[in-house]
Amino acid sequence: MKARLFFLWLVGAVGAEGGALGQQAQQPANPLWDELTRSVETWARENVDEEVLKALNRTDQEQVRSLLNEFTRRLGGNSVYDLGPLKQNATRLLPLLQQSQETRPYAVWLQTHLDYLDAAQELQRRMQPQPPKRGSAPPPPPPTAEAQRTVWDKQLESRPLPTGAKTYVPQLKPIFLAAGIPAELVWLAEVESSFNPEARSPVGAAGLFQLMPATAKSLGLSLSPKDERLNPERSAQAAAKYLRYLYGRFADWRLAFAAYNAGETRVANLLAQNNTRAYYGIAPKLPAETQLYVPKIEATLKKREGRALTDLRLPRA
Repeated sequence: MKARLFFLWLVGAVGAEGGALGQQAQQPANPLWDELTRSVETWARENVDEEVLKALNRTDQEQVRSLLNEFTRRLGGNSVYDLGPLKQNATRLLPLLQQSQETRPYAVWLQTHLDYLDAAQELQRRMQPQPPKRGSAPPPPPPTAEAQRTVWDKQLESRPLPTGAKTYVPQLKPIFLAAGIPAELVWLAEVESSFNPEARSPVGAAGLFQLMPATAKSLGLSLSPKDERLNPERSAQAAAKYLRYLYGRFADWRLAFAAYNAGETRVANLLAQNNTRAYYGIAPKLPAETQLYVPKIEATLKKREGRALTDLRLPRA
């Protein structure tokens, strides 16, 4: 799955075109940091979908590559506050990705995720302590669960239904029920793709539920000659099956969605390392996107169905 990997492309926007923020993000000399930087650069070369670059002209290709390189200076921690400054440059990327048919699916994906950056900015504003009379303010603490809930509820308060929701929600709810999970969880597609089956991330996730190729294959989907991830019903069957498995493993919907986004191995390891079975026992140590993703799922479910995620139970067989 690894939907979280979209930040491996986007977060570099902070330092695009030699901006001041990029200069501020430079890290002190450190062998471990240098090794991490080399590892991420290698990851980017091997995993970023080259179709993104092929469809762009040379100048735009270099800009996108520079964004990836800048990301390596921001990978050191899991702070959601590092994401807020990305908004301006991320917004500037939209018309670049909308300029050709080949890259338009990536624009759909980017548009869907811009509100993560808005949420990060608002959370920083809410959590920033008052600066002392002398000197600069200390960094804000990790956002609390209450701050997350308040910010996401406010963001979604007046948001209209995505265009595809009227079609896909009644069509896909029976598929989720048939897989043995609550039908309400079909709203995952709003968080992942705004119900646009053409959405595609630069690292290869695709479809309504943004399944990565390896995950899709493991769930029985074919990628050729036609990519079944782009078929709403087949994608829903796979996503529902995966969520049912994750809930069976973690017995908690927050943890299941954290695993859907960040990877089940990572979630399991963090639970073991911190001797906890609770999502909020590991939340600050999860990737920044996942820290925002789980409460966004909860707020979306509350907005669209009037239900709390923690109240959902598996349907009776």
